[in-house]
Amino acid sequence: MIISKKNSLKSVFIGLLLIFFISNVYAENSLKVMLYGDSLMAGYGLPQNENLASELTRHFKGSNPSLTFINASISGNTSKNGLSRVDWSLGDKPNIVILCLGANDMLRGLDPVLTNNNLDVIITKFKTNNAIVILAGMLSPESMGPDYQSAFDGIYPELSKKHSLIFMPFLLEGVALEKSLLLADYKHPNAMGIEVIATNLNPYIVEALSRLK
Repeated sequence: MIISKKNSLKSVFIGLLLIFFISNVYAENSLKVMLYGDSLMAGYGLPQNENLASELTRHFKGSNPSLTFINASISGNTSKNGLSRVDWSLGDKPNIVILCLGANDMLRGLDPVLTNNNLDVIITKFKTNNAIVILAGMLSPESMGPDYQSAFDGIYPELSKKHSLIFMPFLLEGVALEKSLLLADYKHPNAMGIEVIATNLNPYIVEALSRLK
């Protein structure tokens, strides 16, 4: 049977259309989980396939519903930086947001009241856009002084209670101060540390999924 060049091109075009529509259907059925933070979640010092978004993707591979993890974390960001870009990030329409900002505020000794206010607005914006927010907390070291430590550490549980969020008390639980799980700077998680964080985050993500149903 002889197939004309015109019919052959038509078949290719139809095939491409099918691929396009199938891809769109898959994308629409995939829930988006956005990681919104600083270097601790961005994957500072690590190749892309070892960052937190990649590790969580491996953890939830084959899950139903399927999850797409968006790495919207930027190294060096303070809560103010996070607030300044939140409207742009809403364009990705995340279903779930894992929010962890404030570590750089604390390292710079910024007023915890300002950090609280910035995070409050960020949370409100995500919730207004129907995203389930998982708030991952940070902890201040004793070297910042007891007053600062108390004010800073209290930000996260208070905001979690105010907004009825899913609350992970400390993002670096089991990783902070563990040299084998940190890069040479002893601040950022290495690949093994990222695995621990991803494992710790799993039940919180599962809880968020249950709230979407």
